[in-house]
Amino acid sequence: MIESSEASTNDIVTSLEKIDNTKWQYNEDDNVYYQIGISYCETPADSNYETLSIFVPGGYITSSDNGDGTYTCELNTNTTVGNYTVSTAPFVMPVNTPGYSAQEALTEYQSFTDYTDEGIIYVHAGCRGRDAGAPAGVTDLKAAIRYIRYNSGNIAGDTEKMFSFGMSGGGAQSLLLGVTGDSELYNDYLESIGAVMGVSDSVYGSMAWCPITSLDSANEAYEWNMGTTRSDLTEEEQTISNELTEAFAEYINALGLKDSDGNVLTLEQSDDGLWQSGSYYEYVKTAIESSLNQFLAETTFPYDADGSSQGQQAGMGRGGNMGDIEGRDNMEDMGDLEDMDDMPMKGIDNTDSDSEEEFKGELGEISDRTNSENDELSEDVDFAQIDDISRTENNSGISISGTYETVQDYIDALNTDVEWVTYDAQTNTATISSVQAFAQAMKTSSKGIAAFDQLDAGQGENVLFGYGDGEGAHFDSTLSEILSEIDSEYADDYSTDMTRTDSLGHTVQERLNMYSPLYYLMQGSEGYQTSTVAQYFRIRTGISQSDTSVTTELNLAQALQNEGVDVDFAMVWGQEHTQAETSGNSTENFISWVHECMAK
Repeated sequence: MIESSEASTNDIVTSLEKIDNTKWQYNEDDNVYYQIGISYCETPADSNYETLSIFVPGGYITSSDNGDGTYTCELNTNTTVGNYTVSTAPFVMPVNTPGYSAQEALTEYQSFTDYTDEGIIYVHAGCRGRDAGAPAGVTDLKAAIRYIRYNSGNIAGDTEKMFSFGMSGGGAQSLLLGVTGDSELYNDYLESIGAVMGVSDSVYGSMAWCPITSLDSANEAYEWNMGTTRSDLTEEEQTISNELTEAFAEYINALGLKDSDGNVLTLEQSDDGLWQSGSYYEYVKTAIESSLNQFLAETTFPYDADGSSQGQQAGMGRGGNMGDIEGRDNMEDMGDLEDMDDMPMKGIDNTDSDSEEEFKGELGEISDRTNSENDELSEDVDFAQIDDISRTENNSGISISGTYETVQDYIDALNTDVEWVTYDAQTNTATISSVQAFAQAMKTSSKGIAAFDQLDAGQGENVLFGYGDGEGAHFDSTLSEILSEIDSEYADDYSTDMTRTDSLGHTVQERLNMYSPLYYLMQGSEGYQTSTVAQYFRIRTGISQSDTSVTTELNLAQALQNEGVDVDFAMVWGQEHTQAETSGNSTENFISWVHECMAK
């Protein structure tokens, strides 16, 4: 890995001015000094997004009133706020981009006292969304980090101690900030928007809930994990599913992922032909069992599955976690369930103008809710309703709801359709019969064939790898080869998109590498040790989410651990696509983790 270090003044290339310390504003109720709408790049691609706001605890500042609503501020080296001084305070940066959407820049004061009261400096950076095409979102966030670090010594805080955090597509981009620090692959894009050059864009720590990442293998992993939970595929779709499953096995066997003992993990073909055997299979199975057993160890019975602090229970309501979508017609891909079979699969910029404006209004509403003083990423938000990702209904799976008097009652509910969980009451531990049985009961598919690179290029990730026009494009070269081999009607569209380049002359494979964490983490990969990887990661996922394979976070956490990185990882039993936590509040847990990292 590249070693992160502060660039010398002579290395810095920019004409941007540093933050003006005569233009701070002050919120007396929160005791916070702040500035809104700071440009973090010289030639923004979209100035509506590419500005940042900064919120500094008042204890770090000595100020004089300018008489016009602004203050001239100097750093106060004689006080502490929480655990920190003006020179040691960490920064946090939210990445609130569900479905890789844009993050609105702030235009007025927001209260983030959960953080500032703890002595943490809060930086909110607007960034472009998926309709601008990858790597626009991460590029913008990197530019914002560079600008903050460019201000080292000019503002309060230790600019080397930056923590990012996000959920879903935001979790993915937070992880990418953690893995791709200082990657030269981003240089062309950073230069194109006039980012500060010669300054590191690495982060100290990265937090992600349910990250939708590793898109280079996501279609294949989805079919291996959840492909068998569908029952209505055409002959061609079943062939594609089978081929993607086998391709995932080939991917794993070439990956070189190792367990904690240094053994290379591999997949082998089982008697049913589903590649449900081998050391990698046992690794995944054990991880699922560990999640269940942690739940059993930490749960007090009687257990109220609906009202528990464990959050959304899997299901798990026969149809997966579709949320309360009755009457919500603002997104074409989330219409009435009865119309699911006929609904168009479109990305945000493929909607009609009225629907698009309503969706943007929805994002504004969610931004208002998430930028509250209680929680930047509010736990009552159903991201599945706002990310404009295509999902379909699946009537398989079990339903967990109501109150269970004993552990055995809960186990019996898990075994409603078929007995797949074996419980030992003496040790209060459980085992599962297979990964496939777990998926059939608790992790049924909510996406069609080519879950992330949809056959009609209408999925959100297709727009992400489009070319800035809001239209979708294909990006999975493995899937492209499969379609060519079976002479699919979609083969030409895929092969054409594989050869396209963006406005800076980069192929979709290059852009996909930039958004693939394991590209930077696995030995044998061209990207291995070409970036500054964060020292700390915290990853939480709902084990039953149907948005991505259970292997997504497992592979990433294991790869990071193999590199000696400090990883706090958990798959939370009974939760889906949410800010999954085994207990407590996600914001409080995140802040506690930041404190722990800083103390180390």
